[in-house]
Order: sequence, then structure tokens, then C-alpha cells
Amino acid sequence: MSAFPTFPRSGRVWWVVSVLAVAAALVACGEPPGGASPVPSGPTEVSVMTLQPQRAALTTALPGRVSAVVSAEVRPQITGVVKQRVFVEGSHVKAGELLYQIDSASYRAAVANAEAALAKAEASRDSARLRAQRQRELVQVQAVSRQDAEDAEASWQQAEADVASARAALQTQRINLDYTRITAPVSGRVGRSSVTPGALVTANQATALATIQQLDPIFVDVTQTSADMLALKRSLAAGDLKQGATKVALQLEDGSAYPEAGRLEFSESQVDTTTGSVTLRVRVPNPRGDLLPGMYVRAVIEQGVLEQALLVPQRAVARDASGQAMVSVLGDDGKLNPRPVTLGREMGDQWLLTGGLKAGDRIAVEGQQKAAPGAVVKARPVDATVAQR
Repeated sequence: MSAFPTFPRSGRVWWVVSVLAVAAALVACGEPPGGASPVPSGPTEVSVMTLQPQRAALTTALPGRVSAVVSAEVRPQITGVVKQRVFVEGSHVKAGELLYQIDSASYRAAVANAEAALAKAEASRDSARLRAQRQRELVQVQAVSRQDAEDAEASWQQAEADVASARAALQTQRINLDYTRITAPVSGRVGRSSVTPGALVTANQATALATIQQLDPIFVDVTQTSADMLALKRSLAAGDLKQGATKVALQLEDGSAYPEAGRLEFSESQVDTTTGSVTLRVRVPNPRGDLLPGMYVRAVIEQGVLEQALLVPQRAVARDASGQAMVSVLGDDGKLNPRPVTLGREMGDQWLLTGGLKAGDRIAVEGQQKAAPGAVVKARPVDATVAQR
């Protein structure tokens, strides 16, 4: 049986048209067919936080290079052939520890020759002294002339000078003999050797035999522009900032954080004329030897502290077509309106606010994109962790 009533062809068409007209009328009246209820509309829900002043440390990340606290180049002070290298390359040596042994045969002979010369000079001095004493006695009884007595006294003094000269020559030869033992001038880690046993070395040669460096603690030299340094000093003098701590955090070349905190020691007393920057020196503990001279690092230095800083989450800041920073502010009437603000430096996941808002203003952190400017919104407090994401 047909689902439609039995009508003539023209009546059947009239009946379908009537049903469609009724359905259209019901939709126009807000009553959709099938009994479905319309979706209710209401204010957009927005997460809101209240700006509160807080203490904020102003940090600056500066590039730096690692350098050794002490670096000593080992060079020979005499000429000779290296007989032995005692140390192990890359090991830690102590000050005074033997590093190289130079052939000392010729220097021992020179010491023996100087000792003989000293003995001869001492013998001549003793003879001159006895002669001068006899001449002094004889001149009293006029057995010799006063001229002879004075000549004897002068010969004695000359002999004394010869003894002093011979003693100094012996001391020099003994020093040269000691120089055949090349020892570590400082304690630290010794690098590779530039010579091997059998090599001829010369006194004060240009090429160092080895280099010893003290690596714990170690220095990091960072640079700051003179303009930034002057701005910081003005802020400190005006009272806008308080002096920050002297501790410094380091970031390694791979972006990881160095576990030991450094300490700012001093800043250079002059500006580099080629770069317009000032060098700051940081002393850093290096117990595991992770920092090596020449390594590039970034030093995060706390330069000052703001006691009443206003920080805005980055998620709450938008930009208009001209690039102006905007923050949506919730008024007392419950309406959300954008407001231009002035931003300072970036501090983690927040911006330092320097103008446009004040403490106590309520700003939207989430959901403000769904609300039209000037629209009434439903505010809910934002979780602190959500605000700082």
C-alpha cells in the first residue's frame, strides 16, 4: 500500500507542497522539526588574572670565553740535549716536579772548573793577606817604605775581590747545572710535549716545551657593551634598581646549564676601542674539568633587582596590525577591551611591563580571542601555572 493518501495526480502534488510550507513555518518560528531545542547563547568565558607587583631579578646573558687562572709555558734556560721526559702528557703535576732532564755532563764540568778557580783565588787572597800584615808590622819600625805597605794592602783587597768574583762564577755554574733539571713552575694540568728525548733545546727559545694550566677554579671572560653598562649604572644611581647578586650562571655550548655557579670578580677599567665593550671576569669552580680554556659559554649575570615589577604572561599579549603590543583588560562593567602597553625585556615566559597598565588591573590570559572588543565576558580566575605557561 502507498504511504501517501490516494489522491489524483494534481491533488498529490498539492499535498506535498502544503507539508513543506508547514515545515518551513515551524523552522521560521524557532521550532525545528523533530522537537530539537535551540542552542542557548551567553557571555564568552575568559581566564583573568590580577596584576600584582613582585620582586624580579634583571639578568643579562653575555657571551664569554673560558681561560685558565694560571697558564705557564715551560721553556729551557740553558742549551743542551734532552735526555729524558719524565711527565705523562695531560696529567696533573705539582710545582717543582721534574719534567725534563737535560744532559748535564758539560755543566758538571763547568762547576768543577769554577770550584778550582775559587780555591785558587782563596789561596792567593790568603797569601796577600799575610804579606799585607807583615808589611804593616815592618813599616812601624821603618824596615820597609810606606809605599810598599800600601801596595801590599791593595794586593790583599784585590785578592778579596777575586775571591768574590770566583764565588759568583761558581754560583752561576751551579745555577746552570740546576737548570738541566726542568721542573714545573706551577701546579696544574700539563699539555702535550713539543720535544722528545734527543732533541736539542736552546736557552729561552721561542717554542715552549709544554704548557701547564690551572683549571680549578677557572676564569670566564665575558663582554658587555659600554652603553648597557652606563644604562645600568644610571638605573642603580636613580634607585630604579637595586644592586644584584654577584653569582653568575653559565650555559654551555650545547645549551645545557653548567651545575656550578660562578662569581663576578671585576670589570675591566677601560673600553675596547674596536668593539666598544667592557670585559667582565667571572671565577667559576671546575672540579670535574668540564670547562676548558678557549671554550665558548654564555654567562647569565644578575645585574639588578626590581622590587615592584609588573610581569605579564606572554600568552596575554597580542599585536595589532601596526605591531603595537595589546593586552585585553577586564573593566568593572564586565566588558573586555584591548589596551596598548609598553613592554620591556623578556623574562622567561613573561614580559616586563613598563607602561600602559597598573597594579590591580585585571587582564585576560586565555579565551580573549573569542570575545569581541567591548563584549561582556564571564571571568574566571586563572591558575598561576596556566598564566606562566
